[in-house]
Parts: sequence; structure tokens; C-alpha cells
Amino acid sequence: MPLLGALFLLALQAQPADSVVYVLSPASALEVRTGNAGLLAFAGHEHLVRARAFSGHITYFRDRPANSRIDIVIPTDSLEVLTPPDTAEIRKVTAAMRSDVLDVTAYPEIRLVSRSVTWSESGVHIVAALTIRNQTRDVPLDARIDIRDDTLRATTTFAIKQTDFGITPYRGGPAGTVRVADRVTFDIHVVAVRKP
Repeated sequence: MPLLGALFLLALQAQPADSVVYVLSPASALEVRTGNAGLLAFAGHEHLVRARAFSGHITYFRDRPANSRIDIVIPTDSLEVLTPPDTAEIRKVTAAMRSDVLDVTAYPEIRLVSRSVTWSESGVHIVAALTIRNQTRDVPLDARIDIRDDTLRATTTFAIKQTDFGITPYRGGPAGTVRVADRVTFDIHVVAVRKP
């Protein structure tokens, strides 16, 4: 009985013969760029936020590429502010991002999962479900993908509005006159290694 159970579990986990699974490597880069808004936007800084940790995989179906799947998870407490180059401000903005904006204790991850994948000569069009603070929205994105036997590389840039995910953009300065713009841009550079 234990042997049959193990065989059944292996059968459930097995990928179809024509699929290849690529696992995200630490060489990947996931960044978010913010802009400024408000009366004193010129006095503020744009911020670059980078994920120090992430996980995920891409399942590529060689014979049926439209069935390919993407699943990326970013722990929210791994996000760190890299700019501007001022340690005090970086600490302040990072703390506000983690507590007030993302509430990392209640919402520990951001997730990007493909819903549909359309291939063309120029690249890949993906409609993905993006989940932030338990709010899921479909986002269209276009990616350039290079697939090799052992590695897969993909690059995409897309923008979202924070308010679409129930997030109030950060405000600071005198009477809240300096604030982060609603629109933020994601830059994702994936390097994934074929799973043995």
C-alpha cells in the first residue's frame, strides 16, 4: 500500500512529457520604480525598490506553447528601497512601505500568475493575475523570452495603479504635499534554470 501511494503521488506531480520546468535563479532581478505627485513633487525623490528574495517557476510546453505557465512569488518583507542615496530617508521610506503601504505582516507576498500566454514572432503577450494585499487584478504584459535547453531568460516592464489594489499611495512632507504617484512600474528580468 505505501508503494502504491507513493506511485500515485509521483503520477500526480509528474509533468507532461512535452513540458520543461524552469526555476527562478538568484540572478533574476525584480524592481519597482515609483514617481512623485503633489504640489511639491519636484522636491521629492523617485524611488527604486528591489526584491531581495523571490521564488517561482515557468513551465514551458514545447509542443503547446500557449499552455505554458508562469508563477512568481515575492515576499513583501524582502522589498528594500535603494534610492535616493540617503540612509535616513531610505529607512523612513522602507518602513512606511512595509507598514503603511504593503502591511507585510497581514499580506506576506505578492504573486504573479499567468492566465493566458500568446506567442508571436515578436515575443509573448501574457495576461497575468497580479495579487497585492489580497487584491487580484489582471494585468497585460509583453515579454521578450529566450529559451535554451538549460536556461530561460525573460524581460518585461508593466505599470499598475496602487489604488487598483486598495493601496493609498504614500504621502509625506508638509501637509502631505509630497507624495508617491499612484502609478508604479515593474521591471522584471527573469533568469530561470531547468529543473532536473
